[in-house]
Parts: sequence; C-alpha cells; structure tokens
Amino acid sequence: MAGISFLQRWRRRTAVQATPQALPPHAPARDGPGPHHIRESALGVLGAPAPRVQAFTLPPAAPGVIAQDTKLACDAACDANYRWALGSAFAEGLGFLGYPYLAELTQRPEYRRPAEILAKEMTRKWIRLHSAGEEDRSEKIAQIDAEMQRLNVQAAFRRAAEQDGFFGRAQLFLDMGDDRPEELVAPLADSRTKIGPGGLRRLQVVEPVWTYPGVYNSTDPLAADFYQPQTWFVMNRQVHASRLLTFVSRPLPDMLKPAYAFGGLSLSQIAKPYVDNWLRTRQSVSDLLHSFSTMVLKTNLAAVLNAEGAEQMLRRAVLFNQARDNRHLMMIDRDTEDFANVSAPLGSLDRLQAQSQEHMAAVTGIPLIVLLGITPSGLNATSEGELRTFYAWIEAQQEALFTAPLTRLLNVIQLSLFGGIDPDIGFSYVPLWTLSEEQLANMRKVEADTDIGLINAGVISPDEARVRLADQEDGPYASLDLNVEPPEPPLKTLRSAGGAELEFQHAS
Repeated sequence: MAGISFLQRWRRRTAVQATPQALPPHAPARDGPGPHHIRESALGVLGAPAPRVQAFTLPPAAPGVIAQDTKLACDAACDANYRWALGSAFAEGLGFLGYPYLAELTQRPEYRRPAEILAKEMTRKWIRLHSAGEEDRSEKIAQIDAEMQRLNVQAAFRRAAEQDGFFGRAQLFLDMGDDRPEELVAPLADSRTKIGPGGLRRLQVVEPVWTYPGVYNSTDPLAADFYQPQTWFVMNRQVHASRLLTFVSRPLPDMLKPAYAFGGLSLSQIAKPYVDNWLRTRQSVSDLLHSFSTMVLKTNLAAVLNAEGAEQMLRRAVLFNQARDNRHLMMIDRDTEDFANVSAPLGSLDRLQAQSQEHMAAVTGIPLIVLLGITPSGLNATSEGELRTFYAWIEAQQEALFTAPLTRLLNVIQLSLFGGIDPDIGFSYVPLWTLSEEQLANMRKVEADTDIGLINAGVISPDEARVRLADQEDGPYASLDLNVEPPEPPLKTLRSAGGAELEFQHAS
C-alpha cells in the first residue's frame, strides 16, 4: 500500500473544493451596491438541482459494519486509474444512490411492486430435481428435496431476488454452525473434509447494507478473481466470500464496481426517472382537475388606492365567492364590472397520464396486465403473447441469477447429507407457461391419435406408448403401473357384404 488511501485523498480534495472562500474578517466596506450573491439555501428552496455525485467515490459503510480502526486503502497501481476516472464527467449525474435512500424507495408501490413481481414469478413454479443415467436415484432425490424444504430454499431465493431488485445485490449466508472469527474468514471448500454430515444448519439472507467488500484483486485483469472480493465485512466480522452466495442480476463494469460496493444496478435506480415522471404527471393532472375552472371578476382595481379600498375589495371577493354557485344570483355592476370563466381543456389528460404510467412497465419489462392490472383494449385484444414473452424472459433471468448459487447449494446439501457429490443429480426450472384445460385436452387428443398411427404403422409398440404416458409427471396417467400387463384392445363388430357379423381387434 502506498501512502494514504484513495478515499482519504478524495475526502481532502473535496473538502478543499467545498470550503467557501470567505472574505477577510476586516474587509473594508464597498461604496455603492455590490455584486448580487445567491445563497445555497435559496437555491434549495427554489428546487435547484443537487450537486452531482461523483460516480467513482467509494460508498461509506453503515455504522458497525467495519471496525473503527479499519482503514480503506487503494493500491498505488490502481490509484492512477481512479484519478483518471475522476476526471471523467457524466452528463446526467449518474451515481450510486446509496442503500439508505434505496431503502426509502421501497415504501413506494411504484418501486416495490416490480421487484416483488419478478421475485415471485422467478420462484413461483421453482425447480424439479432429476438424475441422469440408468441408476435409480429417487431416494437420494427425495432426501435432497426434503432438505431443501427444511432450509426453506424457495423462500430464501425469493427474498434474495427481492433484495437484488431493491438494492442491486443480495447475499445468502451458509450457516455451518461455527461462527468463530478464524472459521468465518477461512474458505469453505466443497469437500467432505470441510463439510461433514449435518454441516449445513440454515440459510440466512443478508441485506447489502450490513455487508461491505474487503480484499479484492484490482491489479491483474487476467486473474480469475479480478474485481471479485475475497472477503466481506459483516457487522465488524470478516466472512470469506465462499460462505456467501452473492446475487447480482445487473452487474456493472469493473470501474464502477467499487462505487456500488460490488453490487449491481438496482431495479429501483433504473426505474427512478420514469417513476419521477409518473409522479409529477399524476400530481399535475390532479392539480389541474382540482382547479381547471377559474372564475374571473373584472372590476375597478383603482379603488384599492382609496383609504378603505383594500378592505372593500376583499369584502367584494368574499361576496363573489359566496354567490358564484349556480344556485345563487350573482349581481355585478353594469358599468365597472364584468364576469368571465376560464377553463383548461381536459380532453387528452387521460392519454398523457396513461402513457406516463405505461413507461414504468416498459423499463421494468413487466406487461401492463401483470404490473398494473390493465387489460388490453380493442378488437381481438389479448395478453397471451405478452405473457408468454414475459415468462420466457423470467426463465432467462432464472438461468442467469439462480443457476450458479443453486448449483453450489446443491453441492453443499449433498455433502451435508451423503458426504459426497453425485454429478448426475441436477435440477431444471419448471416452465411458467401452462395450457388451459381445453388446450390440454386437445393436445392429448392429438398425441393419442399420433400414437395410434405409429402403432398401426409398426413404428412403435403399445408398451412404448404406455411408457411415454407414465413419464408425463403432470399428465393424468403419471401413476400408470408399467409392471401390469396392459388390457386387450376392445373387439370391433362389423357386418360383411353377405350380412355375417365379424369380430376383430383393432387399435383404433
């Protein structure tokens, strides 16, 4: 480590830049009006834009996460990169919003619902364990499934997906029952020497505000651990990265990872410009509806200059407001007063408000019927295509976010149960799209006709068709016993040309 840390240098630099240049204590007064100075407080009252946050600053850790004597440092090799990055300007003031502010945004349904919907859809049908090869592993699979239910894996992954949407990062702690500091900082290898029978006690979802990255490689881009933290601070305790399953669905470039505490871009930060537009539009429409019609009384304002003119004008305004309802008679002076009404047009407000609301669905990738409950309108309008596209995207998200942590967790569970890892045991995601009852009946009818045609053509045997029916887990014949002899096809009775009855067996 060379000299003081980058964070310390940045704080000194910004402190000097932020200190106002005050006048000397005994500066002589100037004759005549001086230059006008606008205070910062006035700008805040008028809603001036906040100063742009540097995108490459290291975010501060929450109190208690890192020990007081811990110093954040930056290698001299990468310090030049940070100084170069600080010279870059972001036109829109992009930067990490911070976990406290992101936590505040979860109180608004416009930010909360998208993350909750995606998390629930990604874990609604969940996974199905399976095995490869001819060996029967049904007993092992049943034990693994029971262990996943004990650990409540489905709910833990759902909450992790929610935290990823709220904050851009979530972590799942593998509790092995030993919380000694020297054990937590040690790597957790997937081997029977490290994970014994009954080693995995429970799973704990940790919000990113309670963790902070520790040591990471920032000098060798060719290394496998480049910009990947080797340890994490969890409330003043160092935990090895192998004991935390980290979820980041929207990773950032390496240059921005330290600024985001090695998390990703949260769904709330992505949707914030669109939600801000929607909130402003919604309030503007409400304000316009509240005062879209204004009554105007044209009178002699010169009377205000008289001795009692101001009081009389206010009394005249009170009388005007009391009698302006259409249930009363409004009398005005014929020569000095006139009455008019000014109304704002409201014809297209509904379309403008709907477009602002639909933009939120566009940025989150969630159909309107799912996010807002708005059904399509128009002739032959349907949501089937949008839902199928949405489910396909959800399955892609499952593959990208869940596959690596689930594979690691499956290995740990097998070591905890059996003392070894069976590479032929895996999992697959249950499809989200399901057919209706009518569509399922039509599909089964087509499959039955296809089997009959193949059997009559001698391509397959009836036993092979029975195996296919028994392998359909969601089908009506999943409990079909293949060890029992199949029944004989029914007899068909036909009359010959001479009138004799003929009986024969036919598959169709």
